[in-house]
Amino acid sequence: MKTFYITTPIYYPSANLHIGHAYCTTIADTIARFKRLAGYEVFFLTGSDEHGQKIQRTAQAKGKTPLEYVDPIVESFKELWKKFYISNDDFIRTSEPRHEKVVQEIFKRIQANGDIYKGEYTGLYCTPCESYWTELQLDENGCCPDCHRPVEKVSEEAYFFRLSKYADKLLKHIEEHPEFIVPTSRRNEMINFIKSGLEDLCISRTSFNWGIPVPGDERHVIYVWFDAVINYITPMFDKPELKKFFPADIHLVGKEIVRFHTIIWPAMLMAAELPLPKQIYGHGWLVTDGDKMSKSKGNVVDPVKLVEEFGADAIRYFLLREITLGLDGNFSRDALIQRINADLANDLGNLLHRTLNMIGKFQKKILLPTTEGTELDKSFREEAVETAREYRKLMENIQLSDAVKVVWKFIGRANKYIDETMPWKLAKDETQRQELANVLYNLAESLRIIGILISPFMPATAQKIREQLKISQEMKLDDAEIFGLLKENHEVGKPEQLFPRILIEK
Repeated sequence: MKTFYITTPIYYPSANLHIGHAYCTTIADTIARFKRLAGYEVFFLTGSDEHGQKIQRTAQAKGKTPLEYVDPIVESFKELWKKFYISNDDFIRTSEPRHEKVVQEIFKRIQANGDIYKGEYTGLYCTPCESYWTELQLDENGCCPDCHRPVEKVSEEAYFFRLSKYADKLLKHIEEHPEFIVPTSRRNEMINFIKSGLEDLCISRTSFNWGIPVPGDERHVIYVWFDAVINYITPMFDKPELKKFFPADIHLVGKEIVRFHTIIWPAMLMAAELPLPKQIYGHGWLVTDGDKMSKSKGNVVDPVKLVEEFGADAIRYFLLREITLGLDGNFSRDALIQRINADLANDLGNLLHRTLNMIGKFQKKILLPTTEGTELDKSFREEAVETAREYRKLMENIQLSDAVKVVWKFIGRANKYIDETMPWKLAKDETQRQELANVLYNLAESLRIIGILISPFMPATAQKIREQLKISQEMKLDDAEIFGLLKENHEVGKPEQLFPRILIEK
């Protein structure tokens, strides 16, 4: 069986969850579900990045230990993933003993290869981003170029990783593997960053102690980013799964942390003599009114309240349809409601309800034997299969928004097919009973296919469609490319509303 390994970044335990946290994980979950549907054995990893000076300072300000501070926040992440139907296979906490063991082992391996040395660091450090910067890299106000907050001057004994040693090797790999960093804009940024010159990376601190101790020198704790990226190997280190799944097929990360994943992490792997990931995908930000979400700006959207109001599948659908992966995408409550009413309630919901209602009313819930039917029937069946094939190609290329749109185009075609064939009129004419049976079967079968295709995006809705169609067999992508798998005399269920319309106050 083919295998597939996908990761999200491990999330910083912020006490203020927002819809952006759910966005990246929903993308990864959709890809993982598609791969399972296509017959792959999948390993899907996410987790929490809990070390560093910022966490220690925040915890101290609240009169807590770092672990006491992060524990409830991490649980809130896990609960959010459940609410969003995230199907991760593991959740790594960087504070776990299993992770500490692997980080120290990788550290020792790189050190033994001569790529870690002790020195003294004097420079600039952004605590919120846990990033080191030079004077030349600061923004026009002398602040962090990523978050634009003040940096601190730091001077302390430290261990360094020979990042500069791997500049040419990294550049060669990126240029020879154009699929390694996507989209192209991120790839070009990283090529320019490497060409501007890489300095050796400070990978330990002594001014705080919330982190993984350097093996053999416990006054030092390992730099949070050197620690965090190693989580991608933690679940399978020294296990058969290492050869089975590692390296990752896709690291899905936000654009602001592409540098850590495409430069520091690959260089670490080279130094540890481990294979590089096949692809790092830097997705855009979720913004409101063109501005990145942040607590200070007051534009944070609470994903828990959103799920409670609209349901996870509606939000998943909106995020995946509205935002082209790789670009920034705007979140709007009004646009969400419009999509729910138009696409989910009107298009998909009505198609299922009308179809099952007519089968129940005209054929006592039974799918009757069919014939080849009219040219219109044949064309409709061909379009269903072609939709499934096009969907497969788009999903394999991670064109999620386009794949959703292709499915909804066919849902629109199915609704039009009802209007063209007018089953209610056929039911009144005894000579048209066979054509009625053909039309109702074609509609039920189209819904079976739609249920398969939407399952990576909207898993709960896909299951409801299957239950109302009374389909019990396992879903497979291959089955979406075959028209006619529902058996004659199959009994369908009673229609139930998928998405109630949302009334909008004027």
